[in-house]
Formats: sequence, C-alpha cells, structure tokens
Amino acid sequence: MWTEFGKAFLVGGLLCAFGQILIDRTNLTPARILTGYVVAGVILGALGLYQPLADWAGAGATVPLTGFGNTLAKGVKKAVEEIGLLGAFSGGFTASAAGIAAAVFFGYLAAVLFKPKEKK
Repeated sequence: MWTEFGKAFLVGGLLCAFGQILIDRTNLTPARILTGYVVAGVILGALGLYQPLADWAGAGATVPLTGFGNTLAKGVKKAVEEIGLLGAFSGGFTASAAGIAAAVFFGYLAAVLFKPKEKK
C-alpha cells in the first residue's frame, strides 16, 4: 500500500514540479501550461505511452490533467473502433463525462457553500 502511495506522490509531484518550473522560468501563462498538459496526455495516450505510466503510478498519473488527456484519447480510440469516424467527435465526451460532471457539481457546491467574492 505505501509503495502505491509513494509512486503516486512521486509521479504527481514531478508533474506539478515541472508545471511550476514552466511558470517560474518561462512566459507561458498557467492556462497555456494546463492546455499543454492535456494535449501531452492526449498525444502520449494515442501513442500508447501513457497507459503503462498510469498503470504503474495509479492516481499520480490519472488524476492530473495529463490523465484527463489520456482519458480523452482512450475514449476517442474506443468510439472510433465501435462506431467509426463519428466516434472521433463523441468518444472523448463519453469517456470523460463522469469526471466533467463531478467537477461541475463540486465547483457549484463550493460556490454555494463558500460565497465567492469578486476579485479586486
């Protein structure tokens, strides 16, 4: 159990540390870095390189944005195999629907509970 936690912490921590280095040392905005992480996850997932990392690191690789990109790639691949070209447009939504719904729900819940204020 502790080795699984350690692997997840190591991989997730390295992904976060790399993002922080990009923020500190480049002129990239956080939004561009986050988008880059999703695109990297899609590319690595499409090439079949991300799944072995996700299998080894568990939540350390599946929870960050690269894991979201990998989920999109897997969903598109599966849908294209099942229904053809139309799957390229619907597969990513189907595969990631639960995660997106949870993010929307918990974001709304946090907004209701904590009364967000306008930034000045």
